Amino acid sequence: MGDGNRVLVVEDDAEHRAVYDRVLSEFYAVSTVASGATAVETMTDDTDVVVLDRPLPELSVARLVDELTNRHHDCCVGLVTRSEPYFDVTRWLGVDDYLVKPVTTEGLRDTVDGLLALAEYDATYRTLSQKRVRKSVLAQEQRSTRRPQNPDCARLRADIERLERDLEELAEQLDGTARALER
Repeated sequence: MGDGNRVLVVEDDAEHRAVYDRVLSEFYAVSTVASGATAVETMTDDTDVVVLDRPLPELSVARLVDELTNRHHDCCVGLVTRSEPYFDVTRWLGVDDYLVKPVTTEGLRDTVDGLLALAEYDATYRTLSQKRVRKSVLAQEQRSTRRPQNPDCARLRADIERLERDLEELAEQLDGTARALER
């Protein structure tokens, strides 16, 4: 098993589910389920990526994606289907990536890695934004009360600079992943 990233595979076909589990378990903590209803019950806030088959019995993919992402905002979703994508399908489904069967081992791994990088980028951006707001509030408080500079400001500046560098590196990684997937 891999470095602790959690992947939930939602696939109704037992053979495909077993293959995805075998391929991904070497690198990630993998859970597999056969239905959308079980996915909703199984998924936790620790789930980083969902690999979702389309179609699924008893629940539409759009409804399932909506349910999962409303409950677990930090999770990214990759859709696996037999259908070629048509115009803007990822927007109306709310998924972050789209794979067409048959899926290669490398393609599946690359997609999950890209989704994990995207989730990390989102989390880093959110943290950076929160720190920028805190710094702004502290600066405003300092001006309005004419107090000496709060010692937290220096720490916040250093955190913000580090997060900005991290964000740039993640953006480059995502851009590199996108270019590799286009080939």
